[in-house]
Amino acid sequence: MNSQKKMLLILIAFLLTQNFKANAQTTEIPKEDRLAWFKDAKLGIFIHWGIYAVNGIDESWSFYNNYISYTDYMKQLNGFTAKNYNPTKWAKLIKESGAKYTVITTKHHDGVALWDTKQNDLSVVKKTPAKRDLITPFVNAARKENLKVGLYFSLLDWSHPDYPNFTRTKTKYTKDDKKWNSFTKFNFGQLYELTKFNPDLYWFDGDWEQSADKWKAKEIRQLLLKKNPHTFINSRLQGYGDYATPEQGIPITKPLNSFWELCMTMNNSWGYQPNDTNYKTANQLIRILVDCISMGGNLLLDIAPKPDGTVPEKQVELLKGIGRWTNKHKEAIYETRAGIPKEHFNGYTALSKDKTTLYLYVDNKPNGPLLIKGLKNKVNRIWVVGNGTKLSHKVVGKQYWSTVPGLLYIDLPEKVQDKDVTVIAILLQGKVDLYSEEVKAIESN
Repeated sequence: MNSQKKMLLILIAFLLTQNFKANAQTTEIPKEDRLAWFKDAKLGIFIHWGIYAVNGIDESWSFYNNYISYTDYMKQLNGFTAKNYNPTKWAKLIKESGAKYTVITTKHHDGVALWDTKQNDLSVVKKTPAKRDLITPFVNAARKENLKVGLYFSLLDWSHPDYPNFTRTKTKYTKDDKKWNSFTKFNFGQLYELTKFNPDLYWFDGDWEQSADKWKAKEIRQLLLKKNPHTFINSRLQGYGDYATPEQGIPITKPLNSFWELCMTMNNSWGYQPNDTNYKTANQLIRILVDCISMGGNLLLDIAPKPDGTVPEKQVELLKGIGRWTNKHKEAIYETRAGIPKEHFNGYTALSKDKTTLYLYVDNKPNGPLLIKGLKNKVNRIWVVGNGTKLSHKVVGKQYWSTVPGLLYIDLPEKVQDKDVTVIAILLQGKVDLYSEEVKAIESN
């Protein structure tokens, strides 16, 4: 073999090796494995905290929509003290609610970072009386409570001089590759800083203003998964996320993505607004949680601390109210899967992972026994979750010669009903098996 051919073969071998390494490095852990804990979690607590709490106004939107000047909006930096910030207390409260994970805003659209970023000076460390990193102590406190941690990050930054958009009526520029490349470098720099927290998930926002190519969404995903192959990303990364994030409105039908979470406020505001007293009740929030569970999803419920770091009393009260219910009914919440079609039970349901236990969520006072239609399985036992009371049941209308199941009636005495949502567990013989065929005329009996 002559030297030229030998060198060519060596070069080809080298390139193939490099290509194999590259492919090996970009191979992701399957989504089902990375999001396994998320699928089981059911409840998370969102935290919107930033300088917008000082005046109690709409986060970054108040200046973007020209409700207030940018200059006046940024004056709130002077009132953000965090003097009563107690991350340990926050984490314990979140744990008490029954949540399994929490997501905190590291930077909203106003560009004010809550950690000690080195990419610019616009942070609570350098520009507010707080004068310290607020993310690190919370991440540490949350992990001590065995909570999974998510970091919210705004892709857009209306304060950055090299970001093109500014308000709804003003832009800084329309096309300037040099400035955009500078902003992209800044964005990647901040994201790289956040990887030191090793978050379990990244919660992006603001992706609607640019395309995936402009954001370099693919490269963002690669960066984050390279630093932590087990992390995952919400849907707001222009098609490069892992799970869906419907907002405020409860899905009417089950989302197509089997991994999803509804993010919702307790009142009508994400950030602290003392004038917004239109709070949902604990009962309403529990029923919203049940709605999400019945469709196989999670609820990410928002709290909004004050500028001094205290959580408003009403929000504490609501979290404790939810915690009462989740603690009582934990076996019917965590690690469950979407329930049976509503044609079979007039209400919310869920199934155990192995599909041998059916849970019924009763959010009203029934006028008579509960009814399940089309259940083929034999019922081994029925009890009230949280107190263990066994319930009587009977099957009506089952003909020995017919394959059509009878009507399963379950008595639910008022004395065992929960004040918010009663949960009933039905232990089935085998995996749930439902009759869905058309019921036809009797031709022989």
